[in-house]
Amino acid sequence: MWVNNLLTSLIYLAASFIVFLIGKFAYSLFNRKFNLRHELLENDNFALALTVAGYFLGLVFAIGGVILGPSRGLFDDLIDIFFYGFVAILLLNISAIINDKFILYKFDNQKEIIQDKNAGTGIVEAASYIAAGLNIWGAISGQGGDLITALVFWSLGQLTLIIGGLFYNKIVPFDIHYEIEKDNVAVGVAFAGVLVALGNITRVGSAGDFISWQDNLTRFGADVALGLLLLPVIRFSMDKILLPGANMTKELTQQEVPNVGVGAIEALSYISAALLIGWVL
Repeated sequence: MWVNNLLTSLIYLAASFIVFLIGKFAYSLFNRKFNLRHELLENDNFALALTVAGYFLGLVFAIGGVILGPSRGLFDDLIDIFFYGFVAILLLNISAIINDKFILYKFDNQKEIIQDKNAGTGIVEAASYIAAGLNIWGAISGQGGDLITALVFWSLGQLTLIIGGLFYNKIVPFDIHYEIEKDNVAVGVAFAGVLVALGNITRVGSAGDFISWQDNLTRFGADVALGLLLLPVIRFSMDKILLPGANMTKELTQQEVPNVGVGAIEALSYISAALLIGWVL
């Protein structure tokens, strides 16, 4: 019995690896304005390395949404893996285009990453891929849904990321676009945490079996509202509880060298809260 289970698992793993390779090819197809190998190996472009790492992790999350769940039989499972795997790859790359236009919309992201090697932009791009992957994981997981439900919840997840990005820029006393464009990695790291946290919230809100539009949309809306409401609470708590006496704005934007460590703590605070929300809901 265990031998059969092992062989079946290896088949699923091989199928997932094929989907992963297709996703790697798709990244190059969607980003034909630069040579990935040249930028990573010849130019040592750390900003692009962050972006690509985020893409691959987001791709793994998206594939995870395909392979998780009860089996319908080996043949049907393989059809689902390849069909929804292709859908996941397409949605992940479309998500990146949307995020470039509506999240970091005040400058050319590709120019910042390829020409300026801006690590702050790179980490935000990476986070947008990870968030999109988590969003896709939730949108295509569970039973009772189909391609239409997956597309609807993916769209709602993308809208959540856009609203969350705009909302975060309103609650902080500085312009995140201005700071990131001038190579402020600390602000980029903090904002990246916001995106990953919201990505996990959308995953939690859309994951599980599809029962009805009313039931699933109500649950999704409640989870997203809770996640957005926690953003200012967490940022306030950073000053008062986690780092008492610290001035977050000063640490991130008003020093000669912005404090990346504080940015990382802020980012992980958002992600930790999102994980806790997912576990208790």
